[in-house]
Amino acid sequence: MKSASLATPRQETLLNDLLELTKARLSFMVLITTLVGFLVAWRGPMNYLLLAATLIGTGCCAAGASVLNQWWEREPDALMERTRDRPVPAGRMHAFDALLFGLFFSGTGLVILWLFTNPRATFLAFATIAIYVLVYTPLKRISSLNTLVGAIPGALPPLIGWVAARGSYHLEGGLLFAILWFWQMPHFLAIAWMYREDYARGGFVMLPGSDPQGFSTARQACLYSLCLLMVSLTPALMAFNSAAYFFGALALGVGFCAMAVRFLFRRDRGTARALFLASILYLPALLGLLVMTRR
Repeated sequence: MKSASLATPRQETLLNDLLELTKARLSFMVLITTLVGFLVAWRGPMNYLLLAATLIGTGCCAAGASVLNQWWEREPDALMERTRDRPVPAGRMHAFDALLFGLFFSGTGLVILWLFTNPRATFLAFATIAIYVLVYTPLKRISSLNTLVGAIPGALPPLIGWVAARGSYHLEGGLLFAILWFWQMPHFLAIAWMYREDYARGGFVMLPGSDPQGFSTARQACLYSLCLLMVSLTPALMAFNSAAYFFGALALGVGFCAMAVRFLFRRDRGTARALFLASILYLPALLGLLVMTRR
């Protein structure tokens, strides 16, 4: 009993490190958006094996991309307060082990998708990993355009779910991609503003770093929130969803835009955090509406 109790803290530490390394909350968000894409696309009796393979495969790919991202950024992560305690920069995990973990998760996810879904869904998952790790990650230290690029792999999971269910691309799946892409912009701009000094310490080139007054950052957050509102209404306007979705999406979008406008007029950490929290509440509410009101 004594040895078991002594092992428990180590097991908990290892588990926490693995959750941190795979960015568990982000990976869970990927699973939710993939599930929404699958459910919106699916017609007829549910194929639970296909659904499980889609979620497990995409989840492994998301986890692998997150691990590879942290392996790549281990040195700048060590310079930032919000990331210095991650397993690799903190020294609790060797960098080579993290690399192996990332390759294992990524490879496993792609194999599962290839075997149980279809080549198009597998390609989208591969593109997600490649863009996130090989394009977005190094671009963060070169240009503030990294946010635009980083939103692409973040928006692909619902399209993966759609293509896994249907086997082909479709405008409705593209709208899911667009909703996620536009949603990420005010979401990440709020984060970048809150942690602008930390990002600067890590050598990351973010828009707030060259925008000390925050006007450009807040203005773009408003612009993308407005674009999100318009794109989010399109499924109802094209009769993919019912009128109930239209009015629900309109209410959610107006509320989200209001938080972005508030950030524009009071550019401080409090309003940026409020916008960030609003984005966290907005997305699952909108995705739930998409599933419940589909025609």
